[in-house]
Amino acid sequence: MTRRQQLAQAAAEAMARAQRSLETRCGLCERAVQQTTRHHLVPREEGGRHGATVDLCQPCHSSVHCFLSNRALARHYPTVAALRAAEELQGYLSWVRKTRVEKIRNRRANG
Repeated sequence: MTRRQQLAQAAAEAMARAQRSLETRCGLCERAVQQTTRHHLVPREEGGRHGATVDLCQPCHSSVHCFLSNRALARHYPTVAALRAAEELQGYLSWVRKTRVEKIRNRRANG
């Protein structure tokens, strides 16, 4: 493989990586993000170890656990639709959808 072919291949791989990262979407705020983490819709501590999960961006994942207890998540918000409709998250979701934030730091109020 010639140097020109190697450069072309490297450029194509970089474009593919960039495209994949643009296609990663948070399951809660639905923003295009670079990374997501897996959130158990029913927390593991509440019996959801092998249950459904959703990929959330770090700000959403942190905020979900900051605003809602594991018990509330298990009892009232076991689906993505229910989580999106949670009254406790409406102000946060309104803010984050207009923001380019990739990382936030907050302390868990409930744990």
